[in-house]
Amino acid sequence: MPRLVMKFGGTSVANVDRIRNVAAHVAREVAAGYEVAVVVSAMSGKTNELVAWVKDADPLYAEAEYDAVVASGEQVTSGLLAVALRKMGIAARSWQGWQIPILTSDAHGSARIAEIDGARLDAGFKRGEVAVIAGFQGMHAETGRITTLGRGGSDTSAVAVAAAIGAERCDIYTDVDGVYTTDPRVVPKARRMERVTFEEMLEMASLGAKVLQVRSVELAMVHRVPTTVRSSFDPPDAARPGTLICDEDDIVEQQIITGIAFSRDEAQITLRGVKDSPGVAAAIFGPLADANINVDMIIQTVSGDQSTTDMTFTVPAADYERTRTVLQAQAETIGFAQIEGATDVVKVSAIGVGMRSHAGVAAKAFRALAQKGINIRAITTSEIKFSVLIDAAYTELAVRTLHSLYGLDQA
Repeated sequence: MPRLVMKFGGTSVANVDRIRNVAAHVAREVAAGYEVAVVVSAMSGKTNELVAWVKDADPLYAEAEYDAVVASGEQVTSGLLAVALRKMGIAARSWQGWQIPILTSDAHGSARIAEIDGARLDAGFKRGEVAVIAGFQGMHAETGRITTLGRGGSDTSAVAVAAAIGAERCDIYTDVDGVYTTDPRVVPKARRMERVTFEEMLEMASLGAKVLQVRSVELAMVHRVPTTVRSSFDPPDAARPGTLICDEDDIVEQQIITGIAFSRDEAQITLRGVKDSPGVAAAIFGPLADANINVDMIIQTVSGDQSTTDMTFTVPAADYERTRTVLQAQAETIGFAQIEGATDVVKVSAIGVGMRSHAGVAAKAFRALAQKGINIRAITTSEIKFSVLIDAAYTELAVRTLHSLYGLDQA
């Protein structure tokens, strides 16, 4: 029988009534002839509550105990869904990460999956059981301790399980009915895409689209697991197909630009009067890397006499003050004259595999933004995307301009 993994997020399992709705979605796929594994998140808001309890008990908590507490949210949900399925007459049992087992690194709070042994799940399928798996969690083999995968980790759990059991596809159920060309709240004409490539979805997820967690898309791409984004709020007997994330070869017609993403979580740092000499970039970005601060866009402008340079780059907004602190501590080593910064900036990106075979795609956008009076602070490009850093006040105008420019408004 073909196998299917279904993942349901926190809003989809927010209360017992919604869990019953999830059970009806699962029952539909069982009736269609699938062997089903369901991966569930904690009920909406429960993880935040558990984290708050840990911090209240001790702000300097032990990370392993933090994971032991926080992972309990998914345990509750998996048990409740198994109960709801059994009441409907469907054989089911709940599984915790350590029972399968899902083996991970020992980085508590942000562990990475190392291996999944699907033998116990295979045995359950032979017994005709639906496997209801607590997402977001695993176990470190050497210590035997529970680990968690970080925010959005249930998406990663689902794709990893799908790869481990050879599932036909992985369906990610959420509160939206698919992946849109951009945020519909910003552009009402945004359209749901029927299909999008793994590469495009990875770029969109990393550049601000919050439909899927980045690591889950990486896993899907590496293991070639077709993944669908669907809405759990559709009636179980009339569920829409959602958006399929798949190989580029599986898409017949590909637009040059597939979607527009934007991220408000950006801050800009500029170092003025940096000595232009070998090793200066390492002196700046090495300490930031050691502090686990992710640097994105980088622009270097050499002065007229070529003796000094200005270095501009972006970091996550949450790391803005920490970045300034790290750089100030390295001021003598780096040798800059002044440090400047801004947090009222936004990164807007256009993504599409069609850019590989079309020239002038980004230049067209630069002209359109200039005509709207939007100043570009920084630019980065890759094979299938380009990003511009602009003032936050122009976010919606820029997104709408690019969305229309590349014909994404058209049905």
